[in-house]
Amino acid sequence: MKTFTYTARDNATGSVVNSIIQADSERSAASILLSQELSPLSITEQNRGSILDKITNRIRGKDKVFFTRQLSTLVEAGLPITQSLHTILDQTKNKRMQEVIQDIITSVEGGKTLHDAVAKHPDVFNNIYIALVRAGETSGTLDRSLKRLADQQEKDEAMMRRIRGAMYYPSIVLLVIVMVLVFMLVTIIPQIEQLYAGLNKPLPLATAALVWMANAVKYYWYLIIAGVFFVVYFFRQYMRTETGIKMSSNLKLNAPVISRLFRKMYMARFTRTADTLLEAGVPMLDMLDVAADAVDNVYIANSINVAAERVKGGMALSKAISDQEYFNELVPQMIKIGEQSGRISQMLGKVASVYEDELDEEIKAISTIIEPALMVFMAIMAGGIVMAVLMPIYSLVGTSGTSIAK
Repeated sequence: MKTFTYTARDNATGSVVNSIIQADSERSAASILLSQELSPLSITEQNRGSILDKITNRIRGKDKVFFTRQLSTLVEAGLPITQSLHTILDQTKNKRMQEVIQDIITSVEGGKTLHDAVAKHPDVFNNIYIALVRAGETSGTLDRSLKRLADQQEKDEAMMRRIRGAMYYPSIVLLVIVMVLVFMLVTIIPQIEQLYAGLNKPLPLATAALVWMANAVKYYWYLIIAGVFFVVYFFRQYMRTETGIKMSSNLKLNAPVISRLFRKMYMARFTRTADTLLEAGVPMLDMLDVAADAVDNVYIANSINVAAERVKGGMALSKAISDQEYFNELVPQMIKIGEQSGRISQMLGKVASVYEDELDEEIKAISTIIEPALMVFMAIMAGGIVMAVLMPIYSLVGTSGTSIAK
């Protein structure tokens, strides 16, 4: 489907409208505008844009939160869906998000439900979003479902922001280490090599290794960059395969240090998703089906699917997940209390809050460990390079002193 910008005159008010629309062709776009009682004055296909434009206009979490929060507020105020969507479209700055909203408007005005319209954009709206919108439309509580969605998105964004924030410092330190290493290889090491070559002396092993690295960087830098690019590309392709996804999921659950962090993150994600869906009136089995996708880990998803089959057979959810390997004991215990009191959604929300708080502490603890570990690593790297540089100089000084003594 192509995107067109258009200028049209509103037949009812006579005002000129400038906006965007998605259609298969220019003629289809004109037909859609006419069906909306708009007389097209000009219709122009948008360029697909450069790679830079796609990066700068990618849809971020805050764009989705803004869309959901605004739609909830406008629907709660009593505005029709299409009018609410048009209002949000005018307020949206992100071009890619504008295209998505315009397509949703076209679908809704064409007779589709809102959840069918958003389901056409799975790269923007996940299964949780679609399930909650469907539940809200079915129960007549769309505004409350959208509000819960906005709250859920904000919590997810905050969690991921904390995790990404914890990785900024290590990434910067590693980048500095690489830059210092490259600088020394390109500037200092060649001078040491020339000095030894002039004296017809063999280089020490460590210095010879650095000279080899310096020559590789100097003469084959383009091959190194190409090699890094292809390694990263093929690694990313591999991680999208079934084997790669399983390896990544297993690593996150069992690797030292990070496994505690990821396990708590998955528990927080499962319980928060379950709380949001059940509170919106989504049936238990549908909730489990959506939550299995939401956790984004194949092993935990398999555990949830096993639990769903047991629940389908009449077993209580707390018992169904009690023996699952990757579920922490607190989860089935709190779910059992919720089942007994009839407040399972509230209990899941409390568990989610507990794990989100613990996740914050884990991130702080890991950050505290990483910082001194990186400092030690940097000291070892710098010390090794300095020794490789100074060893030849000391060797030359010692040789010169012996010659003078003789």
